[in-house]
Amino acid sequence: MDIREILTRFKNIAVVGVSDKPERPSYQVAKFLMEKGYRVFPVNPNLDSFLGQKAYRSLEEIPETVEIVDVFRKTEEVPAIAKSSVTIGAKVLWQQEGVNSPEAREIAEAAGLIVIADRCIKKEYLKNFP
Repeated sequence: MDIREILTRFKNIAVVGVSDKPERPSYQVAKFLMEKGYRVFPVNPNLDSFLGQKAYRSLEEIPETVEIVDVFRKTEEVPAIAKSSVTIGAKVLWQQEGVNSPEAREIAEAAGLIVIADRCIKKEYLKNFP
């Protein structure tokens, strides 16, 4: 499945490590995805809400189906996020620019998830849907 198909087929995205600071890439990407009609689940244990959406402490707390897990965390934190992604039945583990964990890839792919690494979901959207 290519990136265009992923972005067309899957509409529920958890953004792990979202920030409430507008200058941060995680804020800008999550806001962009919301504006493009995706259902965004902000994940950050330090936030109660993000742009009017309830924020969750962990992936496991999200009461709805999550299809894409978009990760804005340090590479060393991604294997645990990959395990959580498998647990909740996500379809795609997306590691943002600068994030590429081979261990997380192994965990996710072994469970059948598609893995994207070191790519910005917003930039990929703009490339595929100009």
